[in-house]
Amino acid sequence: MFCVNDTQVMEAWALDMKIAGSNMTFLGDPNGEVAKALGMVLTDPGPVYKLGPNRSKRFSIYCDDGVIKVIALSEGPGDPAGDDDPSNSCIDSVLAKIAAL
Repeated sequence: MFCVNDTQVMEAWALDMKIAGSNMTFLGDPNGEVAKALGMVLTDPGPVYKLGPNRSKRFSIYCDDGVIKVIALSEGPGDPAGDDDPSNSCIDSVLAKIAAL
């Protein structure tokens, strides 16, 4: 899992979620380079006003052998950050998308 945060924030998040040391890896993207490369920078003025610039959209990606197979983005009309309905990028939805491949 990556987020536009620094490594310390991501490590603290993994500890708080009680999954540090598990098969999940939390990576920091402090400059938003991964988000930019994926075209997933949140630019809508509403969330940017509240959260500040250089934030990532809410999304999940499934890769197989380095090839992106599924991109699941949670945003919609009137909900550019996916806060009202994040379900499209949540695990159940992503697993269904993977199963449909």
